[in-house]
Amino acid sequence: QVVLVESGGGLVHTGGSLRLSCAATGSGFSSYIVAWFRPTPGKEREFVAALSWSGAIAEYTESVKGRFTISRDNPKTTTYLQMNSLKPEDTAIYYCAASLRSFQDIMNIVTTGGTGMDFWGTGALVTVSL
Repeated sequence: QVVLVESGGGLVHTGGSLRLSCAATGSGFSSYIVAWFRPTPGKEREFVAALSWSGAIAEYTESVKGRFTISRDNPKTTTYLQMNSLKPEDTAIYYCAASLRSFQDIMNIVTTGGTGMDFWGTGALVTVSL
């Protein structure tokens, strides 16, 4: 089991950038897939991005490709979401999450509307104004 605590949210204008951090406590962080989700109209949890335990494989939802980057620092037991060129429609509470499932299993679940996550962070509010 791991506990995830987020930070780095805030208010920015359209086109600005923010970097979210998600610090983990507990055992086995480096063995977990990490991901980011956000509630949006029509979805309780919209998939944003995911990263394999080694950082070798990353996947993003279409709307953030080219703008967001997920990364992780296993020695610091922390994962990050760098958000550039932010748009008003990006406004949401962002949640980091972790899972011991395989990357393939997670993506299969996400494709059908689920999350595949076992542990959730506290949430970080991102507000993008005009």
